[in-house]
Amino acid sequence: MAELITHSLFSEIAALLILAGVVGMIAHLLKQPLVVSYIVVGILAGPAVLGVAQSEGPLELLSDLGIAILLFLVGLKMDYRLIRSLGFVSLTTGLGQVLFTSVFGFLIALALGFATIPSLFIAVALTFSSTIIIVKLLTDKRELDSLHGRVALGFLIVQDIVVVLAMVVLSTVGIGSTAEEEGTSITGALTAVAVMGGIVFLIVRYAATPLTRRLAESQELLILFSIGLAAVFAAVGEYLGLGLELGGLFAGVALASTPFRDSIGSRLAPLRDFLLLFFFIVLGAQLDLAILGQNIPAAMVLSAFVLIGNPLIVLIIMGLMGYRKRTAFLAGLTVAQISEFSLIFIGLGLTLGQVTEAELSLVTLVGLITIAVSTYMITYSHKLFDLFGPYLDFFERKKPEREEEDEQKARKEPPAVILFGLSRLGGALAHRLLEAKVPALAIDYDPTLVEQWQERGLDAVYGDASDPEHLAELPLESARLIISTISHHGVDITAIDSRLTLIRTLKAEKFEGKLAVTVYQHEDMEHIRTAGADFILEPFEDAADTTMELIQEQIAGLEGKSTDS
Repeated sequence: MAELITHSLFSEIAALLILAGVVGMIAHLLKQPLVVSYIVVGILAGPAVLGVAQSEGPLELLSDLGIAILLFLVGLKMDYRLIRSLGFVSLTTGLGQVLFTSVFGFLIALALGFATIPSLFIAVALTFSSTIIIVKLLTDKRELDSLHGRVALGFLIVQDIVVVLAMVVLSTVGIGSTAEEEGTSITGALTAVAVMGGIVFLIVRYAATPLTRRLAESQELLILFSIGLAAVFAAVGEYLGLGLELGGLFAGVALASTPFRDSIGSRLAPLRDFLLLFFFIVLGAQLDLAILGQNIPAAMVLSAFVLIGNPLIVLIIMGLMGYRKRTAFLAGLTVAQISEFSLIFIGLGLTLGQVTEAELSLVTLVGLITIAVSTYMITYSHKLFDLFGPYLDFFERKKPEREEEDEQKARKEPPAVILFGLSRLGGALAHRLLEAKVPALAIDYDPTLVEQWQERGLDAVYGDASDPEHLAELPLESARLIISTISHHGVDITAIDSRLTLIRTLKAEKFEGKLAVTVYQHEDMEHIRTAGADFILEPFEDAADTTMELIQEQIAGLEGKSTDS
């Protein structure tokens, strides 16, 4: 079959994409995330099943780029100000979960017959939860800004920090263990880390913000620069012997303190998801189905540990810290799976010769099981709480002081109005919103305008209405009105128009408020109204009407004076 399909690299990639589309559609119908379908595609495309993936070099290149982008996006979250602002609860619970999972995971792996070093790798791999899956599921349920959603995001940041540290330690120890073959040592690896860290410090201190501010004037240029930076750092990391994973992390850290971090992250998310497909294809090509089958009993044991143990330890810690059982239960369910980082981590161990294909197959199988099951657990979390809630009183204090304190802190007024565009009409509206003290959030793709309005006291952020990923992250649940003052200068409005993208995305997100869209060309009105805008704003027509009223008043006044005389 492979010979009939893969006559060339292009046809091979085409076949892989078709296979990914078919499996992805099935996963979507089963309400499973893309990560699950990617793992399945990797297994199916490997030599053990269809044998479609044959061009090892090009596929590994795409896989490596995907890993570099993924780790770059992790590094983007490593802003020291964000880490410093981590709440005590997120830090304590996150570290508690990581410590619990790694210690008991290590003991379980030893009991299952794995050697010490492989058991350590397996245990650490089990500690990571999937940011992509958790954020997507909580966003779909409109629970990302809920108390348990915010605590879960805190877990993810803590786990990302652990990812960074684990990658550094793994690379350093891995290099040290192969010193004779590679001609280097742990001291050399630490020196390389210090060199990379020094470069990142200089970029953060002197270049990151002014450079990205200038690049942000063209969003395409900003994204191109970000991808290039990730690739260059990954190449440098590989050259220094640290691995492209650590290089990608350092590249993200270099831009983490810039005000354009979130925009870069949302723009690169689709590219990350696309390239990760090839990582899982390369991973699947390395799997032996016979070994995979032999690991089913061990995978079931470790999966049960992750699905039950991780939520349980979160429930215990949050209960002791003064949270209600409902909040602790819902937050705990979000860590009931391992992530794509787990597979990258164990894959790096395989590259360094610390683990074998048996451990790689085991962690891959655990990933399939836990991601698939936890997706349903998070989706139906409230029904699960109704089922188990009566038996969880033991985990709740009589007076949940911590949760009451957090609820008080979270009662700051959310934005009632979201305004897109800060030039001309948008700027005039922003000025009046500030004067009227209406809680508002403004978005514009001009970094200079954003900074100017921030200095005037407006809650303004850099972003783009044509980016669905960015739109989905906005506080839509609190907004009663969204106003778009964005103009469209194209000939055909049915082409790429950020206003139509905004309307479609808000529909997909089930936005319950009203949407007002500005139209500068009369012929665009019907398209905007048909797309679903609640109000049509015509600033030129409105200004002309107001001016005409003024003219008529003046004429009437002159005619009155003429009659009197």
